[in-house]
Amino acid sequence: MPELPEVETTRQGIAPHCEGQIISHVTVRNPNLRWPVPDDLAARLTGKRIKHVDRRAKYLLIHLEEGAVIVHLGMSGSLRIITGDTPPLTHDHIDMVLHSGTVVRFNDPRRFGCWLWADSPETHPLIAHLGPEPLSPAFSGDLLFQRSRGKRTPIKSFIMDNHVVVGVGNIYANEALFKAGIHPKRHAGRISLDRYRKLAEAIRETLSAAILMGGTTLRDFVNSDGKPGYFAQVLLVYGRTGSPCTQCSTPLKEIRMNNRSTVYCPRCQR
Repeated sequence: MPELPEVETTRQGIAPHCEGQIISHVTVRNPNLRWPVPDDLAARLTGKRIKHVDRRAKYLLIHLEEGAVIVHLGMSGSLRIITGDTPPLTHDHIDMVLHSGTVVRFNDPRRFGCWLWADSPETHPLIAHLGPEPLSPAFSGDLLFQRSRGKRTPIKSFIMDNHVVVGVGNIYANEALFKAGIHPKRHAGRISLDRYRKLAEAIRETLSAAILMGGTTLRDFVNSDGKPGYFAQVLLVYGRTGSPCTQCSTPLKEIRMNNRSTVYCPRCQR
């Protein structure tokens, strides 16, 4: 599933082609995504100018002069920048055609993504109650410490909760906890302020590095130019079960938490 770095990579890829452009028309080939594409979406967008393209958590926000389109890539979706004469493939569900001739094409084999309209995206139910962005000044170890008091939730589940902080998906939670030396099953309420400050920095460092490298190569993810991300080449624990720890050479262990793969070093993470 595309996570925050993959979505941010997509935003950076499509924004220069979209911002300031007028939408000529929109073609919806299949409206049956996770939530049905609004019947009036094409009418709302046609003739409107795109002001800017933002990201909130794993949602892309295509802001017009009034209102915005909320786009989610789901488990297998992607946005491609293509030319208008590129024939659509089976899972190419939506085309947003710009006056420049550029087409923003949405492909989603599993159809778990979405294209929704919002008059005010900040108050939309999908957006309104999200936690802070991990790369923003609003996020800190002090914030994590305050929100964790009294909680017996495993720390990995805690930092993956979008109400606590957005965008720390499974891969990046594994990596950040390893860098911070924290066992993924330790109770969130039993971690000190100093360790939370180290964890917050590890989260920022991990996500920033993944964005710079174009995201993590997953089976279904490609960025806006059709190329995969390459952060997987430098993963320290995720996908390396049984391999030696890069710090102490102890074989890495794997457990299942909330039905997700969790890899850690039994010696370095406490």
